[in-house]
Amino acid sequence: MLVFWKQRLVLLAVPKTGTTALEAALAPMADAAIMNPPGLKHCNVRKYRRELSDFFEQKGRRPLDLVAVMREPEDWLGSWFRYRQRAALIGQPNSTAGMGFDAFVTAYLSSEPPDFAQVGAQAKFLQGGVNHLFRYDRPDDFLAFLTERLGPLPGFARRNVSPPGSTNLSEPLRDRLRLERADDFALWRSLSDDL
Repeated sequence: MLVFWKQRLVLLAVPKTGTTALEAALAPMADAAIMNPPGLKHCNVRKYRRELSDFFEQKGRRPLDLVAVMREPEDWLGSWFRYRQRAALIGQPNSTAGMGFDAFVTAYLSSEPPDFAQVGAQAKFLQGGVNHLFRYDRPDDFLAFLTERLGPLPGFARRNVSPPGSTNLSEPLRDRLRLERADDFALWRSLSDDL
């Protein structure tokens, strides 16, 4: 999470939306950069409003705009699945090594997901609303906004990238995912009304 106090902007770090690269590039420009622990780095809207907004916004006297990026929900899960296949996690409870994407999504949708499938939900992360929400697949829109608010931006290097891998999902499971995670897909569609 990055706070640009002078520009009245908070960049929330929605996991698996490229925020590690953004943080690495923009942290020197920020007034506050919360990189650790992960629970604060990935502070969701509700937690920010409940625990941090009074501090950064001077008890409501100087409100800040919240900005975030959202990824298409199936693609977002695919990134988590591939990220947890990396060699460093093999043998760990959160590893997805040796499993297919259908098995991962089935576990994610279960009533008690195992460690490897506990990744949350973007709609839940963003619950409470942000002032500016951008699509992951349209980085130029987001970067234009940041340039307008922050001025010229430094270059960005890719970081924390998921390894390549197959994320083909069977149609019945895709239908189930869209039904059971309707909030995520509805929020995504709200950003896609011009498609």
